[in-house]
Amino acid sequence: MSKESLDINYIFETSWEVCNKIGGIYTVLSTQAKELLANTDGNAIYIGPCFGNENNDTVFKESKTLLKSWKKQATEVDGLNVKIGKWNIPGSPVVILVDFKPFFSMKNNFFFLMWSKFGVNSLHSYGDYDESVIFGYAAAKVIESYCKFNKKEMDGKNIIAEFHEWTTASGLLYVKGHLPEVKTVFTTHATTVGRSICFNNKPLYKYFTNYNGDQMAQELNVEAKHSIEKKAAHFADCFTTVSDISAKECEQLLEKSPNLVTPNGFETDFVPKGKKFEEKRIEARANLTKVAEAVIGKKISKNAFFVATSGRYEFKNKGIDVFLESLKILSQNTNLKKEVIAFIMVPGYISGPRKDLLDKLNEKAKYQLTNNNYTHDLYRTYDDEVLSALRYYKMDNNSDSKVKVIFVPSYLDGKDGIFNMPYYDLLTGLDMTVFASYYEPWGYTPLESAAFGIPTATTNLSGFGAWVSKEPVNITNGVAVLMRTEDNIHELAEDIHNNILLLTSKKQDELDAISQKAKDIAAKASWKNFIKFSMESFRMAIKKNI
Repeated sequence: MSKESLDINYIFETSWEVCNKIGGIYTVLSTQAKELLANTDGNAIYIGPCFGNENNDTVFKESKTLLKSWKKQATEVDGLNVKIGKWNIPGSPVVILVDFKPFFSMKNNFFFLMWSKFGVNSLHSYGDYDESVIFGYAAAKVIESYCKFNKKEMDGKNIIAEFHEWTTASGLLYVKGHLPEVKTVFTTHATTVGRSICFNNKPLYKYFTNYNGDQMAQELNVEAKHSIEKKAAHFADCFTTVSDISAKECEQLLEKSPNLVTPNGFETDFVPKGKKFEEKRIEARANLTKVAEAVIGKKISKNAFFVATSGRYEFKNKGIDVFLESLKILSQNTNLKKEVIAFIMVPGYISGPRKDLLDKLNEKAKYQLTNNNYTHDLYRTYDDEVLSALRYYKMDNNSDSKVKVIFVPSYLDGKDGIFNMPYYDLLTGLDMTVFASYYEPWGYTPLESAAFGIPTATTNLSGFGAWVSKEPVNITNGVAVLMRTEDNIHELAEDIHNNILLLTSKKQDELDAISQKAKDIAAKASWKNFIKFSMESFRMAIKKNI
């Protein structure tokens, strides 16, 4: 087999999160793009959903000239409604956003096609299943239209279509059935059943080898999602996942071992350097301080220690419960000399920024806030898990406590109404992050933190934690990987408390050295080092068809 036969000539990357930030896959794609383009001669097109309200220049910049000839064909002949432009990220990849809503009229026919050709059971579908399947179908029609229009140019070339998560699996199956010249890669970032087991507070690890994926999908009412995910894994030319942890999950629950583990990297271009970083850190700390003082109703010390957790609002899965318990332990430790301000940055069900807090920030009000531990109005404050835990632990941000907790239940996209700073910018102002995950197939948040030089603690149950723990790590080396089991919640909380306490006792030169060590660890997980795994998955898909 010649080397040339394995060259990647064209690649289509399809995800619900192209120009649409929901979770970690957005970070995967947006930070990978620059290296992917460099390794595919720039012939990469990203396909995502079009909602009609795309924000030009910030995330997606539409072009009226890019792929103009094909767009005319796609619109007038193939019946596709698309927007074409560039994704405003390092590498500036070409993006096609497709309006999938017109295809809902064909839903039943497509469901039957997937059943008859691949055995996908959509009978018990509900919620976001229909929307995701139709988007996947629309994305596949885009690939089909593009390949047919450029047939002469693409004939005899290696074409790869990678589909991320079950939310695009229908697209992969359509391509398998209609475009034999296109080789397919299916990447799952977490299995539907695995996530559902944890979300429903069932023990994943204690009984792991006894779980049957099909049976649990039925019990947890995720049959349709599991079915299409499983079929995509089995029919893809190459099936990948992001960590050794999720590989075991796939083998057990999908009854398919991944062909390759493709760990997630990070693009260092997202991290400000030198003087720019210091300027951003000063600005972020001033912002965090201002908001904290307005919420709490008192001045905080200039050397206050800022620690945070962030990510999806999954109280147990993301370890928010353990983090809060660790803060309670810390608040009772007489050896704590610094004031600690802890931020819980997880988006919740909110109506918007608090008006009384805005008045305080704008110096229109002198009164203290009645509720002094959250920044945005929640629709259900009385049964919110974070606020309930704070009440349980009697952590009410009173002036005597050296540990204050502030709940930030909003997406930090730069326009949340309170901080008005993107998450990465606020990250520069922190002194430490904690991600005590129970279920975390990879775990971008600790990797991001380390890349920014912010010491971080994660667990052995995260993919990143398992990867980084192959080397000796602890918080003084920039990244701590803490042991988490099914039953050691209190011990883990003690460990987190000890790590926070240790960092609060360090001098600035020691903290600077720890920060550099965190960056050094993150550098080993850069896309420059990890892109080879993605490229190998594409070549494996090609090899299967030679």
